[in-house]
Amino acid sequence: MQLFSRRADALARVLLWFIAALLVGVPLFLIAWVRTPYVTGQYSQVAQPIPFDHRHHVVDDGIDCLYCHIGAERSPHAGVPPTELCLNCHSQIWNSSPALGLVWSSRRRDQPIPWQRVNYLPDFVFFNHSIHVGKGVACATCHGRVDEMARVYQAAPLTMGWCVDCHRRMSERLHVAGLTDCTTCHR
Repeated sequence: MQLFSRRADALARVLLWFIAALLVGVPLFLIAWVRTPYVTGQYSQVAQPIPFDHRHHVVDDGIDCLYCHIGAERSPHAGVPPTELCLNCHSQIWNSSPALGLVWSSRRRDQPIPWQRVNYLPDFVFFNHSIHVGKGVACATCHGRVDEMARVYQAAPLTMGWCVDCHRRMSERLHVAGLTDCTTCHR
């Protein structure tokens, strides 16, 4: 004698398959979702307080990344250019341009220009620009072709997998062990 009706039995089977699909599907969905540009910030453009065009400064004027981002050679943080660095040139050229109003205001108030961060890493990740620059890793490797961007955006996903893949390639090229140890980036 059957304890439950065929309809109840079929409903129980459908429900069990649905639960199994959820138990497998939701984690798979979340694993894929956290790697999307929506979550990583890749390709997101950030509004800056001054309409700074890297194409003009890098391509037309030939200014190297390290001229403005002076911290990249000596510290973990590349930093943003101080107001005085902008005024090395702009006190002489385009000095009355309305686009430079915030630069002059920053100098008068002795407060930095409120540039907005473009590339983000989680707080638990240690990244040192000076080590990468010192080993010859080009800025474009992580930041993309900023010299071709009217408005800078995060070019790479900067996920753990993306970084580990690069470290694997570098450790083979440089014949260095330990670049993929967890403590290299997680301190």
